Amino acid sequence: MIETTAALAEACRTLARSEFLTIDTEFLRETTFWPELCLIQLAGPETEVIVDPLAKGLDLQPFFELMADASVLKVFHAARQDIEIIVNRGDLIPHPIFDTQVAAMVCGFGDSVSYDQLVQKIKGVHIDKSSRFTDWSRRPLSEKQLEYALADVTHLRDVYLALKDKLEKAGRSLWLTEEMAILEARETYDLHPDDAWKRLKLRVKKPVELAVLQKVAAWREREARARNVPRSRILKDDTIYEIAQQQPADAEALARLRTIPKGWERSQAGTALIEAIREALAIPKADLPRLPRQNHVPEGAAAASEMLKVLLKLVAEKEGVAAKIVANSDDLERIAIEGEDADVPALSGWRRELFGETALNLIGGKVALRFVDRKIEAVEL
Repeated sequence: MIETTAALAEACRTLARSEFLTIDTEFLRETTFWPELCLIQLAGPETEVIVDPLAKGLDLQPFFELMADASVLKVFHAARQDIEIIVNRGDLIPHPIFDTQVAAMVCGFGDSVSYDQLVQKIKGVHIDKSSRFTDWSRRPLSEKQLEYALADVTHLRDVYLALKDKLEKAGRSLWLTEEMAILEARETYDLHPDDAWKRLKLRVKKPVELAVLQKVAAWREREARARNVPRSRILKDDTIYEIAQQQPADAEALARLRTIPKGWERSQAGTALIEAIREALAIPKADLPRLPRQNHVPEGAAAASEMLKVLLKLVAEKEGVAAKIVANSDDLERIAIEGEDADVPALSGWRRELFGETALNLIGGKVALRFVDRKIEAVEL
């Protein structure tokens, strides 16, 4: 296990000569806002190493330089959380990247297939998952933990090569390129506090309630980041919903809420929260945020949505691709209601070619579904 900057730099120089490398991280997040990086696993075609980011005096700069090296493809499985760590610690997004979970969905291995399932299907190897939820911050790590951690990148090499071959043979490499552009976008990981309310369910009915929801969610986001604790440690979602409805403008009113612990309203956090609520209540009526428009559901839209679900399943099975990566239920409902005007991924790029165009033709009466010979098929009219 690498524990010095010099050893890390040497390993990164070796890996930089590879066409691709596989990456995984182990981290803890139960008690922090930002993931606590505990281990980094790296493997090239003929090299594999484990890096201890908790080692005293270790500088991760050689690792970040490797992540920024555009000549080396970085292969992850379910990359989002690993990349979030790199963004937070190194202020960069690895490029170029290949996410085997996304690639597996494009290749028809099912929705959100797990790493161990993928290794089992492609290599026929069973991975012992008993070390998965161990405390990766404790030292020394056991041999069993290290073997488990290393397996996350050594098997990934073969998984990557198999999926790359499938994508090329199916002519779907560009599909994956479109998906990786989303994972490489800075906004995927850097949610502005003022947009934190978008994580919440919209349980508000009035513009003033939405204003309070937005201000309180932004305050919680900044507070959680500053104190490096989970959002729920600052304020639970249910509390934000209750505050938006009741709009307590002073400590006495805040104390009456059922979700506020006794005495919390007199704390420094309670005072700051009240100030955020007052900011929302001070917004002039004309400047209050507008509630998202509720689309009028035309007659027959529900039936059209159900037909689109059948079509999606039909296309996914025929083309050997996971239905989830093509469209979700919300996409189908919007297509059923808005048609061509629906701003959904299913109506752009490779998804439109694969499914979206046929979906529009279905609700437009140009394509029919029929049951024949014990199977459903789509037929142009």
